[in-house]
Amino acid sequence: MVRLKITGLSRAIKYIIDLMEEYSKAEAINWRTKANCVGEDTDLFFPKDGISKEAKAICEQCEVRAICLEYALSANLENGIWGGASESERRRIKRSRRLSRDAIQNC
Repeated sequence: MVRLKITGLSRAIKYIIDLMEEYSKAEAINWRTKANCVGEDTDLFFPKDGISKEAKAICEQCEVRAICLEYALSANLENGIWGGASESERRRIKRSRRLSRDAIQNC
């Protein structure tokens, strides 16, 4: 049972590393120019209540969504919708990754 969890975590870590490599490549060609949010009202992505279904719908179809999310996570961006994730969702992602990393280190 533990072996399956570690294998799953290993796959998740490889996926994250692959995304970061993709992020590095995309940054070189300025991934932001390919984002679906280009030209959209920025207020959609920085709602007062932190939640915007309209922004999330725009992100859902975006080809650079994963890169955008990784950028926000690595830059510790606290405000706005990035990669389709709200502020609270990004906090949960970071907490989950930290717990996974800690679990691997403690094995």
